[in-house]
Amino acid sequence: MAQDNQVVIVGNLTRDPELRYTPNGAALVKFGVAVSRRVRDDVTGTWKDADTSFLDVTAWRSLAENAAESLTQGSRVVVVGRLRTNTWETAEGEKRSKIEIEAEEIGPSLKWATAKVERQSRSAGQSDWNANVTVGAGGPQEETPLDG
Repeated sequence: MAQDNQVVIVGNLTRDPELRYTPNGAALVKFGVAVSRRVRDDVTGTWKDADTSFLDVTAWRSLAENAAESLTQGSRVVVVGRLRTNTWETAEGEKRSKIEIEAEEIGPSLKWATAKVERQSRSAGQSDWNANVTVGAGGPQEETPLDG
């Protein structure tokens, strides 16, 4: 992964992962993650959530399929990826943009849970990055990976 734009977040899925496939057959998953900072209240001394951020995450290929199979709404995850700005124009001609995370790695957080890791088998010589991925340009539903 390129070191110039790397982010790591830990949070809870706000919705079940949505798995789709491009016309070329490449898997694409999208899901949301809520990240809350915990702070101690100076008056009561108790911990509380503060400043919740909601981030959209996308992942491609086998990472997408594994995430869709393994994660559900509420799952606590660790996401490593890069920030990406997605821009598009609405039907009314308004320009819109949002920042997303394009995931390189996704894993369960083991702070309050356990997980059983199962290795996915691949045939010899098969690489997740061999196939070209092409999708149309446009709104947030149509995306192309940065390394694609």
